[in-house]
Formats: sequence, structure tokens, C-alpha cells
Amino acid sequence: MTVALNACPALVLNADFRPLSYFPLSLWSWQEAIKAVFLDRVVVLSEYDRKVRSPSVEMALPSVISLKQYIPANRRPAFTRFNVFLRDKFTCQYCGVPDTADALTFDHVIPRSRGGRTQWENIVTACAPCNLRKGNRVPKESGIRPRRMPGVPTNHFLQNNGRSFPPNFLHESWADYLYWDSVLEAD
Repeated sequence: MTVALNACPALVLNADFRPLSYFPLSLWSWQEAIKAVFLDRVVVLSEYDRKVRSPSVEMALPSVISLKQYIPANRRPAFTRFNVFLRDKFTCQYCGVPDTADALTFDHVIPRSRGGRTQWENIVTACAPCNLRKGNRVPKESGIRPRRMPGVPTNHFLQNNGRSFPPNFLHESWADYLYWDSVLEAD
């Protein structure tokens, strides 16, 4: 059985052999991976059994590639809705129920109408019922408090949280590169 080309993304590792991102997992399409190989920007670490051909070249599709140039992570993660959800592990900080990103909202712990700002230290993930229940009140007035007070996460913290959410597709050649820096359990 022939594997469809679109089912052959390449796992992209930084020059230190760590994924650029765990969530979403840093993947390139087969076309991007081939282009990077020909431009000599990556090293191929593993390949699929599937090959692509041109009139003059035959090449196995890369399944794992490593950048030749190290890309440093931003010192501070971007303040985005997705990163707030990732910091809070896609879990309502009021009731503790996990949900999908499209079902979650974010809540100002101190409402904007009360001087609260839209920043890491004042935003938590909330499900719609809890957000509605809290309304335009501070935690003391509403009787519900965040399980964990919000704060600025590190990139490392977000990456670790991202590991908790396995991708939809995991090729066996990726396993050694995704979890090699995980803490091992002793007997």
C-alpha cells in the first residue's frame, strides 16, 4: 500500500535536536522538508519508506530533520489566547474541567471595568458557564476563585505543558526525538 504524500510530514528539530515546538508539534510538509534539504538548511536524521522522483533525482522523504542553524526561543512567550490555554492546560481555572480550545474562553480575574488589565497576570482560562457565573465581579464578590493564580509562564513551562497533549499523528521515527530529554523514572 502506498502512503499518501500528505501523510508524510517531517518532524523539525532545532540544531540542539529538540523540537521547535511540542504543541503544536513542529512539522513541515514534505514539500517544505525537501526544499530545506536542497537549500542545505537541514540535516536529514530519518526517512520514510516513501520516495519522490524527478527526471534526474530520486529521494526518500525525510521524516525527521534538524536545522543547521540554531533558532533561540523567544525570551518571553507571546501573550496569545492559545498560550493562555496552554499555560492552564486547556482547563477551566474555576471548576477544573478540561475542554477544547473552541469551547473555552478567557476571563479577567479583575474585570476590565474594575481596572483589570489584559495581561498574563490577570487572565485565566474559563469555561463559558463559569465565566458567566463570575460575570463582572472580582473573585471575593463572585465566590469563585481561580485554582491557580495567573502569571507569566516561561517557554520551557509551555513546552512541558505541550508534551501532555499528544499530536494526532506520530510516526515511529519521531519517538526518540520527542521525549529524549524527559526525566526517567528510577526503579
